[in-house]
Amino acid sequence: MSQALPLDSLAKPEKIVHDRPPMLAIGVMIWLGSELMFFSGLFAALFTIRAHLAAWPPQGTHVDTLQAGIFTIILVASSGTMQWGVWLIEHRRRVSARRWVITTIVMGALFLGNQVYEWTHLQTRWYTNAYGSVFYITTGLHGLHVFLGLVAMALLLFRMRGKEGDAGELAAFQGVSYYWHFVDVVWIGLYSSLFLLK
Repeated sequence: MSQALPLDSLAKPEKIVHDRPPMLAIGVMIWLGSELMFFSGLFAALFTIRAHLAAWPPQGTHVDTLQAGIFTIILVASSGTMQWGVWLIEHRRRVSARRWVITTIVMGALFLGNQVYEWTHLQTRWYTNAYGSVFYITTGLHGLHVFLGLVAMALLLFRMRGKEGDAGELAAFQGVSYYWHFVDVVWIGLYSSLFLLK
């Protein structure tokens, strides 16, 4: 005699759980280790140059700490919106997850737009002094990483266009989120070093 199963047992589980860490996520973390070494070299150069200057930034260099601070808050908040999207995709709420990825893209694009504004309106140029060189190199390379993160999120949205996700969708989502969190943390260090530390 067979026993009838409740309908709930036939439904998909509420949360997607991996039985082991996805290879894509592991690969992204290993790659981010190399990126960490890259940015560590930039920070080492920044602090070495700064140690040999009497003033940081040099006299006559005006940076808008408040404006940069506002866009720093926007970028850091975008890390939260991306992580909320990960939580939603884990709980099979793909439509809501897409909305939060779009929100993250908008916030990242606002931050990138402000970086372009700073580049075009800062009176100190990359050839003016050591501070200008460090400023343009570090913010330029970080801006490139932000742009690549936005491209990755756009590709993620393209992947999520169907009604049902594939088996690797969560791993891709998590990989992009790891990268985005990394970019945000690096910016906190750069903002502190270039704008706050005198």
